[in-house]
Amino acid sequence: MAQTQTYKRHAALVDRMADTLGVDLEEKALEGLIDIDAIGDAVLRCTGCSDPDGCERWLAAQQGTADAAPAICRNADIFELLKDGKRV
Repeated sequence: MAQTQTYKRHAALVDRMADTLGVDLEEKALEGLIDIDAIGDAVLRCTGCSDPDGCERWLAAQQGTADAAPAICRNADIFELLKDGKRV
């Protein structure tokens, strides 16, 4: 059960990070820039984060918008590619 909660927490973090950066993951998937497996991989990468509490604090401090993910984000490169309209 703990694994399920961890996965859900990090899925929410990935979604919040994407939203904060102005990346609509559903729209990008429909555009063919990212597939569901790649989104799942991003969530799995996120589960390896050493500071998810810090991520939550960072997201809260952004008040909904940011130009770039923090350096600690394991998916910063993916979000940047998607922001630039490039396929992941």
